[in-house]
Amino acid sequence: MISKTERVVNYVVLTFLALLVLFPIGSFILSALSPDRSGKPVGVGDFAWGNFATAWRDADFSRAMAVSMIIAVVVVAGQVMLGLLGGYAFGVLGVVGDKVLFPIVLLGMMISLEAIIVPLYYQFRTFGLTNTIPGIILIHLGMGVPFGVFWMRAAFRALPRSAFESAEMDGAGPLRMLRSMAAPMAKPAIYTLILLSFMWTWNDYFLSLVFLHGDNQTATVALGVFQGKYVTQINLMAAGGLIVAAPVLALYIVFQRKFISGMLAGAIKE
Repeated sequence: MISKTERVVNYVVLTFLALLVLFPIGSFILSALSPDRSGKPVGVGDFAWGNFATAWRDADFSRAMAVSMIIAVVVVAGQVMLGLLGGYAFGVLGVVGDKVLFPIVLLGMMISLEAIIVPLYYQFRTFGLTNTIPGIILIHLGMGVPFGVFWMRAAFRALPRSAFESAEMDGAGPLRMLRSMAAPMAKPAIYTLILLSFMWTWNDYFLSLVFLHGDNQTATVALGVFQGKYVTQINLMAAGGLIVAAPVLALYIVFQRKFISGMLAGAIKE
């Protein structure tokens, strides 16, 4: 049992750490609402909400956000689906040669993007996939699926093996067990994978900068161009940053509890 003194000390420490983390976030938001070019905080009545409209219009975020959303949604759907199937195969079914195949899959997590970006660009240019949304989606899937398989394999291996053995004795096939048992039981891990995949895809800058341009510009690249034009207007740059970060923040708020549950479930030792 935790004593009252220990509980009070824990709350004091956690409150201090929370304020320490939230302080720069609050300062950033106040800078975005400031009418002053330098982003100096002002009174509540002097908030310049028009900074967001100006940043949205001048950076052409409407098209860039739409492109980023299309890429992120397709990548998340593909990574979750392939991660589910691959993790289920390695974690529950025990595919033939998994001791060789699984390390090969993990090798995809160890390859540095910077090391392969040049040959990857020329290869995609040969196939006409540069400056195309399907091309960038394919790259994101290739970089993200190994983690999805690794993550879901760990989640499935943490589930009770006896449940699958009972279902198999009752005549349930592999896909039926995945749909009716494994996936529902691993929901926290799936929600966590959705959030991580969306965050990594949405926040990508390097790949989008190299492979996309013009009308296919993503939100992060559009933000970089916008900040280059308004480098002395801190309030507008902060407003643009908040606009680009809004989808990730909203998704995290929605899945916050499930994300924490999934992280804890993923930490279970196999």
